[in-house]
Amino acid sequence: MSPKSLGLRKEKLSHLHFYFHDIVSGQNPTAVRVAQAAMTNKSPTAFGVIMMADDPLTVGPKPNSKLVGKAQGIYVSASQNELGLLMVLNFAFTEGKYNGSTVSMLGRNAVFFGVREMSIVGGSGVFRFARGYAQAKTFWFNTTSGDAIVEYNFSSFFDHSLLLEPSAEP
Repeated sequence: MSPKSLGLRKEKLSHLHFYFHDIVSGQNPTAVRVAQAAMTNKSPTAFGVIMMADDPLTVGPKPNSKLVGKAQGIYVSASQNELGLLMVLNFAFTEGKYNGSTVSMLGRNAVFFGVREMSIVGGSGVFRFARGYAQAKTFWFNTTSGDAIVEYNFSSFFDHSLLLEPSAEP
């Protein structure tokens, strides 16, 4: 199928910047362990742990910063030798011109690297057919609780004409 037959126009590169708050401790965690391998307790990397997340996305790094959406999906400890996560997340936006739209991300997150790059593999709403990459950089990490705030920068291509017609269906 051609993009034109789907009603899509010329794509432009866009940048999104926000903070991801992954809270695994306390009475109101935003990410919870849903499964683990039997040998996980012996693994220094928590190999085999599966987490389900519904993490807030904010404009700034402070937890009380303006909420712009949620990161919803799973991440799995997929490395036996380092803290390397398989990330499968939908970033669901709830504010502004992206309200009701999502960006889907898939990739490897080597948590202790300075900047990690993962793939943007699609989206919905104004991000329909999005593609590009996400860069994650840890802003804050509590080694005792496991809570983290991660800065994300998305660079993606999508059809900007959908910003004018967010409810248009192909």
